Amino acid sequence: MLKIKLQKTTEDAHMPFKASSDAACYDVYAHSITSKEEGKIAVGLGFKTEIPKGYKGILVPRSNLVKSFWMMNNSFGVIDADYRGEIKVILINLSNEPQTIQDGDRIAQMVFQQVEKANWELVVELEPTERGEGGFGHTGKK
Repeated sequence: MLKIKLQKTTEDAHMPFKASSDAACYDVYAHSITSKEEGKIAVGLGFKTEIPKGYKGILVPRSNLVKSFWMMNNSFGVIDADYRGEIKVILINLSNEPQTIQDGDRIAQMVFQQVEKANWELVVELEPTERGEGGFGHTGKK
């Protein structure tokens, strides 16, 4: 089992929580909310982490965000092992109407993944494939 050190930024911050024993991710909760600009907010989760070297944390949206008009700014967030600041999520309001996030709302999920080191090899040509250079949506069926 992976050991993640966690430091709360305030006493009343929520700990990450697994909703079931087989859940892949830990739910994380809104704690502090700061307006960034029109329609965008920064949501502090109320904790900092010490992720072991060789691992990263990944923040992904919770499925409950589809019930509102909030979307994570970059679809998912990566937390590097050497980051020690408060974990935050940037949300964008997709509606023309004001939307709210309250302290204690579950807004994202966090999962941990091992990081592989890569050795880059510069080559003149790559092996051909059936797909070739077909881009976005190229493998989809019509």
